[in-house]
Formats: sequence, structure tokens, C-alpha cells
Amino acid sequence: MSIGDKIKKEVTEIEHRTDITNNQKVSRITHIACATCAGVAIQPIPFADIFVLTPIQAYFASRIAAIRDVPVSESDASDWVKEIIGIVGMAIIAQQIAIGIWKLVTFGLGGVLTIPLVYGLTYAVMKVADAYFSAKARNEKLSDEQIKKVWKNAFRDGKKKGSDEEHNIKAQKKE
Repeated sequence: MSIGDKIKKEVTEIEHRTDITNNQKVSRITHIACATCAGVAIQPIPFADIFVLTPIQAYFASRIAAIRDVPVSESDASDWVKEIIGIVGMAIIAQQIAIGIWKLVTFGLGGVLTIPLVYGLTYAVMKVADAYFSAKARNEKLSDEQIKKVWKNAFRDGKKKGSDEEHNIKAQKKE
């Protein structure tokens, strides 16, 4: 299988797969999004993350919308991610500032230490995307309070998963 075929199967056309459930598809997309954003966050440039991570998160949110059979363009997904940032806003802004300051004071060497935070943020965005688009597919709308609750729980779980990934990366570097 070529790299292009693998990307189609696992990302760009995952909604067409019949060998796994929609929940498994969302789980895979969520992990790929989190790993991608965490990998990007390792770059040492302070305060660049939000400009790079938001479009990546929007793309993967659009994949979740496709899995949940909700027609959404990447532009719509970008607007949606910005809307979610507005709802849970100050938490994301504070964390992005913290990441930028951390990279600044560690002269870029602290990038790998941002993995749990960025993984957790992206995990929360993807979980909210799934809840939002699942509700939309049922012609329901989540309240801001429901979104905040999903966000809070997912961010906590995502930071734990991100910490596990950080430990895996550090273990691989030692080998």
C-alpha cells in the first residue's frame, strides 16, 4: 500500500471505510490529530502554535463531521473551531500564552515538554467536535454549558494521554 493510499484510508477518506465503526474512525482521527499537533508544537518558535494548530484542528474536525455525515467545508470547520475557542476561550488563550512563554524561557528547548498540553488541547477540540457533529446529525444543538463540560473532561483525559505519549517519546529517544 502506498503512502497516499494509507493517508486516504486513515485520514482523507476514512468516512468511507466499512471495516470499522464510526466511533473507531473518530478515535483514530482524534489520535492522528493530537499526534500531529503535538509534533508541530515541538518546534521551538514561541507563540507560533495557535496560527499553525488551529487550521490543523479545523481540518481534523472536518473529518469528524464527514464521519458523522454532517456536510462541513474546511472553512466551516475553521469557523467552528474559532467558535469553540470563543466558548471555552480564556482557557485556550491562557494555555497558548503559557506554551509561548515556556518556549521563550527555555530558548526553544522546552518544545517536547508541551506535548501533554497540546495533545490535551487537541483531544478536547476533537471530543467537542465529535459531540457537536453527533448532535447536529440528530438535529440537536449543544448548549455552551454542554460544550464546556465535554471540553473540561476531554482536556483532562487528553493531557493524561499526552503525558503517556511524552513518556513514550522520551523512552524511544533513550534507545
